[in-house]
Amino acid sequence: MSRIRSTGTAPERVVRELLSKAGIRYRMNVRNLPGKPDFANKRRRFAIFVHGCFWHSHEDCSLASDPKSNRSYWLPKLERTKARDLAHMQRLEHLGYRVLVIWECSSRRPQRAAEQIADFFKTLR
Repeated sequence: MSRIRSTGTAPERVVRELLSKAGIRYRMNVRNLPGKPDFANKRRRFAIFVHGCFWHSHEDCSLASDPKSNRSYWLPKLERTKARDLAHMQRLEHLGYRVLVIWECSSRRPQRAAEQIADFFKTLR
């Protein structure tokens, strides 16, 4: 568990590269916003989270395996994570931010993640 990073992960690096190629300006890991979004721009009011499929319990995803051992620990932990994610997104939306979640499985196909980012920013303008 100590080797699990919270910032600078491979999916984050993929998204960072896609945002930079698209010419989108952002700050990383903005601490004074709810949930500390991975990428955010206060002036344009957007926040992007890059979620790991297992840690954030991505529905219908092969990377989000159901824990087989110590289920009494893992299942409540993963449920709390989902509830916390929802609360952070609702708080950001209440503050006037548009929120995008890019899943780890999407970042493994950069073209798919690029399409998600492009669609998000088309509606942002």
